[in-house]
Amino acid sequence: MSVAGPRFWLIKSEPDAFSWAEQTAHGVEPWTGVRNYAARNNLRAMRRGDRAFFYHSNVGREIVGVVEVVREAYPDPTADSGDWSCVDVRALGPMPHPVSLAEMKADPALTGLALVRLSRLSVGPVSAEHWRHICRLGGWPEEALSAL
Repeated sequence: MSVAGPRFWLIKSEPDAFSWAEQTAHGVEPWTGVRNYAARNNLRAMRRGDRAFFYHSNVGREIVGVVEVVREAYPDPTADSGDWSCVDVRALGPMPHPVSLAEMKADPALTGLALVRLSRLSVGPVSAEHWRHICRLGGWPEEALSAL
């Protein structure tokens, strides 16, 4: 991934704990509660302007929206102890056609996707090629892709 332009990520949430509907209702929301070191390090690597797929895990197992990082990593206020971080994200819009985990696993173009390889990681990187491919699968507007 290039550090010159926006980088791409996938963030997971169980919809019964925090859903896409709640994200859109809140507008900007801190992405808190991550308690995995690899995922925490990914949060710390995020920069303002980076984009992330919002993925419903457990129930649904699909990408349902796109968010943008609006505040870089800072101490997670929900952590009772330990060195944990969070970022603030803003909803950009829903994925017109949610892209399911089954669809991504079946697509040869997405073989190296972190979601497929590291299924338990709650915050993971997405390559620019995978980002564009998934956006097209989900019907994300082509003009939004060309701006990246």
